[in-house]
Amino acid sequence: MLFIGICGASGSGKSTLAEELATMVNKSILIINQDAYYYDHPDMSFEERCELNYDEPSIFDHDLLLEDVKSLLAGKRVLRKRYDYAEHRRAPQQDEYLEPHDVIIVEGIHAFFDHRLREMMDLMLYVRVDPDICLLRRIQRDINERGRAIDNISMQYLATVKPMFDQYIRNYEQYADVIVAKGGKNAKINEILASYINNDLHMFRGQTQTEGDSAC
Repeated sequence: MLFIGICGASGSGKSTLAEELATMVNKSILIINQDAYYYDHPDMSFEERCELNYDEPSIFDHDLLLEDVKSLLAGKRVLRKRYDYAEHRRAPQQDEYLEPHDVIIVEGIHAFFDHRLREMMDLMLYVRVDPDICLLRRIQRDINERGRAIDNISMQYLATVKPMFDQYIRNYEQYADVIVAKGGKNAKINEILASYINNDLHMFRGQTQTEGDSAC
């Protein structure tokens, strides 16, 4: 089992990269979106929740994400977490589980924030895209998928998205094993990464098998 982290700015193409790799790697892949681990704030009004900074590291429940990843890597299933972007709330939990897979990918703007999670990652990918392109992608996504107005998107970008990128996210590049330029649709780098993951997983499985034979 391999554990991969994908980090980068909002709108850089992290989810796209994860999804592209899932179609190219010849083993099962589980993709976990860090957004599902936003803290819930049931005691706040909707207006108060709208005022929160959703781009700072402390807005995420890093301990819960770490716990779930550890369980999955240990071969245990975990309850799926979901987030309701319209209400700014953790979606009600259902009897839906995430099962262990050959490859586990965690992607998010602060996927590299927690050093405990970083130390568990076998491969760390940072998606580097021009900020203007990230903004355009974010506008399209938030309007089409999250039902938000352009004024709201613009205010949030200026108030939290760009400042948090400058303060935190751009600096995560230092932790990456590979810098992925041009976003998740970079066919050449995706092919290289998929080949590496396939080979690395094959070698890992071979090593595990050899150790198991030796133990016998």
